Amino acid sequence: MPGRLFLTRPLADISDWAGVSGPLSNDPPRANIAPGQEVITLTTQGWEKMRWGMIPVGRVNARGRPVMETIINARSETVFDKSAFDRVGRAVVLVDGWYEWTGEGRKKTAWRIRPKDGAPMAFAAITDVWNGPGGVRVPQVAMVTCAPSADVRAVHHRMGVILRPDLFSLWLEGDTAAASALMVPYPDGLLTVEPALGVDWTGP
Repeated sequence: MPGRLFLTRPLADISDWAGVSGPLSNDPPRANIAPGQEVITLTTQGWEKMRWGMIPVGRVNARGRPVMETIINARSETVFDKSAFDRVGRAVVLVDGWYEWTGEGRKKTAWRIRPKDGAPMAFAAITDVWNGPGGVRVPQVAMVTCAPSADVRAVHHRMGVILRPDLFSLWLEGDTAAASALMVPYPDGLLTVEPALGVDWTGP
């Protein structure tokens, strides 16, 4: 929904596909991107690297103490209603695809999910900045999820909201009603779901 990501193509190809130029560094291929690591995002300000996982700004528990739980995915049904997401911005996360798992314990099977046409993939996301002790400033992001398409339903009950490049500006700059209309399952038949073989799950 998604649990891990991968991005192995050159970032210049991502930039060309998105139709947005910018100072993207030539990062090495990343076959296993885990929560807490940096992801490539696009905002109204251009390209930026952000930490995947949000500590909701201003969120407190019943005792008024800050909640430090990291959120990596936000449900589309409540993302614009929950106080934890007040005043968040919007971003697009660029990847080649993502992984899900089925089964239990040592019998789990990892699945690689990506577009059938071989193109990159873009997830709708929310973003803000966590200001930590000592002046630490961490841009952070969480993917928005929705019900799964028929392609994904067998491996997970949720999926990330996937956007085409022509919808980026609407997600980034549209009002709440326009953005909400984009938070739907990806059309059936456009994704490949296959066993994820040869991935080092212990590495970055």
